[in-house]
Amino acid sequence: MEKDQIKNRLSAAYSNFINSCNSLTKDEFEYAPEGKWSAGQQMEHLIKSTSPLNQAMGLPKFLIKFKFGKANRPSKTFDQLVERYKEKLSLGGVASAAFTPQKVDFNQKEKLVQQLQSNIETINQKLDKWTEAQLDEFILPHPLLGKITVREMMYFTIHHADHHRNLIKIYLKGV
Repeated sequence: MEKDQIKNRLSAAYSNFINSCNSLTKDEFEYAPEGKWSAGQQMEHLIKSTSPLNQAMGLPKFLIKFKFGKANRPSKTFDQLVERYKEKLSLGGVASAAFTPQKVDFNQKEKLVQQLQSNIETINQKLDKWTEAQLDEFILPHPLLGKITVREMMYFTIHHADHHRNLIKIYLKGV
């Protein structure tokens, strides 16, 4: 997937997630099965996961290289990355404390929507400063997947919104 496709898919995935959340009633937005996250918490989790990416994408590339190194393999495809993520989840992978949301009330929804939209818009703007080659050259740490290329991190970020939108749908079937 090339950079323009990544940007379009990123915008679409998060717009779909936000639209799904915006269609929920207060009870649906705050509902969570035992031990699971509500839609509001899913949104906060996505904010917590896109915020560090937003920051990293703006760092000077020499600093990214210094801190995390360079890729020693080609980037995986979108489908390969998604499969690897699903495999890690099936082995018991869960969000670390830094990415775990607090309780989220319905009255926080608009602020969270704005923050998530802003994160995605900024990531897309920062992507403009990356070449196709750089997306495959530089790596970033992922808490579950380890060090992955920037292109793979974008693939993950796209899938992540769809993953959490689907969880909300599954959980709301129990309402």
